[in-house]
Amino acid sequence: MAGDRPSVRRGEYASRGDYHRVLDEAWDYRPTYLAKMAAVRRHLDTLPPGTRVLDAGCGEGVLVQDYAGRLDIEGVDLNCSGDRIRTGSVTALPWPGGAFEQVLCLDVLEHLAFGEQDAALSEIFRVLRPCGIALLSVPNLAHLQSRAHFLLTGRLIRTASPVKHPGDRPAGEYLALARSAGFDVVRRRGIFPTVPVLTALVRRHPVSLQWLHAALTRAIPVPGWCFLNLIWLRKPAAAAGRSA
Repeated sequence: MAGDRPSVRRGEYASRGDYHRVLDEAWDYRPTYLAKMAAVRRHLDTLPPGTRVLDAGCGEGVLVQDYAGRLDIEGVDLNCSGDRIRTGSVTALPWPGGAFEQVLCLDVLEHLAFGEQDAALSEIFRVLRPCGIALLSVPNLAHLQSRAHFLLTGRLIRTASPVKHPGDRPAGEYLALARSAGFDVVRRRGIFPTVPVLTALVRRHPVSLQWLHAALTRAIPVPGWCFLNLIWLRKPAAAAGRSA
């Protein structure tokens, strides 16, 4: 378990503070972020008390802070450190093999270069115990509006600028990377199918039209059409020898 450490913030966490806890009402990603966090919390709430959990790329550590009293949870991030949060990279996790029963990696892989994504998934695989679960969230470069845009222009719509999301991919490519790392894909869920016109309205009015965001997700739960994908992965029992 991590000991008491002074809190350190760098980069956007130094300039923007706890922006994942105190949400900007003008943030166009706000409804998707809230839906994602609600799904992740439902997952964590099902875990037995004391379950060993790693939040890889945890940012300010919102989930680490909120679940520290119930789960044996730690975090790691390049730009934050503190109680239960270590400074480190998801491509070189500072724990031994098989240290965790569950790993979260939420909105992280797209921030890595293509060549680093394999390393991150291999590290997550390594620190998981056999039969452990990794829960990823990744934006989907091939969401519905992006596909429509491609038909008209020959170009997909990036989920953010190349500087912020250098590793932007269609969700299916993340699935292939996970399988290559040794994982079994056990579940996949989409959040926010990007229906043209309606998508623009929701992003311009993320608070007042949050209901529409939720309604679209309920009505068209097609992961390949959704802006964000949640992916549950399992490390096979036979992979015990690959944890070291």
